Amino acid sequence: MNPRNNAGLRHLFGVFFLCLFSAGVFAETSIAILDFELNDLTLAPRIPAEIERTAGIKAMLEGELKRAGYKIIAVDLDTQREATGGFGYLFDHSDMAAELAKKAGAEYVLVGRLHKPSFLFAYIMGHLVRVSDGQLIGNYISETKGGDKKLTLKGVESLAVKIDRDLDKIYTPPPPF
Repeated sequence: MNPRNNAGLRHLFGVFFLCLFSAGVFAETSIAILDFELNDLTLAPRIPAEIERTAGIKAMLEGELKRAGYKIIAVDLDTQREATGGFGYLFDHSDMAAELAKKAGAEYVLVGRLHKPSFLFAYIMGHLVRVSDGQLIGNYISETKGGDKKLTLKGVESLAVKIDRDLDKIYTPPPPF
């Protein structure tokens, strides 16, 4: 039997190679997102509303990146706290953040901070680190005006766009509200 003359066998091989090619296309990029730190420089620092806002950024970003098709890897909070040598340590030490995410099985890790120099605006900041070599591959800043949850979400969406630009280019933010 000559495979060139057998249409069924050619079809079977075609489907097989298409499946092999497609497996690489649909592989999910995995990201661990660490809890965001609050760097509040205002005259009334660390008020409960800002602590709550900062705690919500991680969940918002995970939601946006999941919606885009990224695989979110959880890092145990106690493990993250043990790895933190003090405020800003993981943000400033990409190699240590990479080690933490490597243990969790992620390809990338995002270390974030809400930097609030004023009551009028804040910056959602993130460092994206490639776990395999501990290299910082993205330094992102998204400005938000005020503390409204909708505005914070828009800042998170902006951050997701920037992260996606350096990775898979698959994220489409929702339309403006």
